[in-house]
This record gives sequence, C-alpha cells and structure tokens, in this order.
Amino acid sequence: MNFTTHELEELAAEVAFISRQTGAFLKEQQSLFHRDMIQQKGFNDLVSHVDQQAEQMLVSALQKILPEAGFIAEEGTGTPSESGLNWVVDPLDGTTNFMHSIPFYCTSVALVKNEDPILGVIYAPEHNEMYHAVKGGQALCNDSVISVSPEAPLESLFIVTGFPYDSVKTLEANLKTIGELTVRTRGIRRMGSAALDMCYVAAGRFDGFYEVGLNPWDVAAGTCIVRCAGGMVDDFRNDGKPVFGREIIAASPAAFREIQSIVGKHFVT
Repeated sequence: MNFTTHELEELAAEVAFISRQTGAFLKEQQSLFHRDMIQQKGFNDLVSHVDQQAEQMLVSALQKILPEAGFIAEEGTGTPSESGLNWVVDPLDGTTNFMHSIPFYCTSVALVKNEDPILGVIYAPEHNEMYHAVKGGQALCNDSVISVSPEAPLESLFIVTGFPYDSVKTLEANLKTIGELTVRTRGIRRMGSAALDMCYVAAGRFDGFYEVGLNPWDVAAGTCIVRCAGGMVDDFRNDGKPVFGREIIAASPAAFREIQSIVGKHFVT
C-alpha cells in the first residue's frame, strides 16, 4: 500500500490525537503510581499495568484508523502483518523514569513499511510536547517546524546516550566510548528515554544520540522525526538498519560522522 504525503499527514494527525489521550492517561496514573506496582520482565527491564493498559489503548485506536496494518508492540499486543505495513508502538518509553517520578517519558508510535519508518509521533505528556513527522514532510514539535543543530566541530558537540538493560555485555565498549566523548566533546548525558533523546536531537537540543541494544519500538518513530528534521540516522556500520539492527546513531550530518568515528572504534570489531 502506497501513501501520499497528504494521506500520511492526515494519519499523523489522528495518531497525535490518540497519543495525547494516552499521554493524559499516563500522566494521571503517574500521580497514583507506587513502587509495589512494578513487575520485572528481565534484569533492569521493568513493566507495570500502566504500560500494558496504555498499549491496549493505542492498539485498539490504531486498529480503527488503519485496519490493514499489523503491530510490533513492546508489550506484545497485536501481531505483525506479512504485508510489511506495521504500527511500531511503545506505550511508555522511559518506564523507569516514570516509576521514579522523573518527568522524562513518552508515548512513541511509528508506521513502518518494509522496515522503513514513514510516520512518527512521539508525545511527552509532562512537557506537553508533541513531535511528529511523515516521510517527505517536515518535522514538527507542537506544530512548529524543528531541525537538527547546525554543523559544529567535535569539541562543541552535546551528546546523549543510554545503556542497554543487559549492559554487562557491552560495558567495556560503552565505558571507553563515554570516556572518549567526555574529554573530546562539550558533554554527554543519559536521560532514560531513547525516543525523547531522538526528539531532542531533531529539535537541535542535542547534537547527536547513539545507543546499542535497542528495539524497534524504541527508535522507529524517532528515526522518521530526525530524518525529517534534516538529520542522519543509521547503525554503527552504515548498514542501513537503525530500526531493526539494535544499534543506532542519530545526529546532524557533521555530528553523525564525528560520533560514528568514535563509536565505531569501540563497538565495531
């Protein structure tokens, strides 16, 4: 199924409305949340009834606006479509932040066609920021056009990253990369939500983002948004698989090359 840019923009408006409703639910539940509601999927991989209910809300609404699409969702709601047209859904990116009352979390929804994100909507309810983009269009935050930061030398770059849940496997490479970036750039931060990290790159707040061990629902929407904001998104090896390859760099074009040279040195063997 092929979409025009206008058709995608109409879909994105519907997804934004659904995301805002889900975000309101998350914000309401955050004020009622306490730690004995936490469940553990794996080491440092947390989930709660809030994630699950939010995902059900999103999937139910998305099914109505595009019945032919399948689902790739973090909590397992729905099934992928063999046609290659799928919604990629993270109902609550930044779950650990949410559970500890840190206001840096979001909903993330992408429409992916054959692994290519053609629509991305990310909503941060605590900041009331709605990021969205469709392939062939511009990236927006609350309907204002956003763009990645201007090109800058390595020593001026402000970088954001994250650690995978199974961080022991990549600990040495992560520490070496962070160490080099710490002394060679303006600074590095770990915020706790890959989807929002990518939005901040798209908005020019950070110059670049990299991380290993991510899933498609963490980065699909952000990939569309960063690209439409004029940025580059790829994996560490330039294999063209940032969404499904479990490693990603998203940055302004000049920053991308600088980050890739350092990350590749420590992660790519």
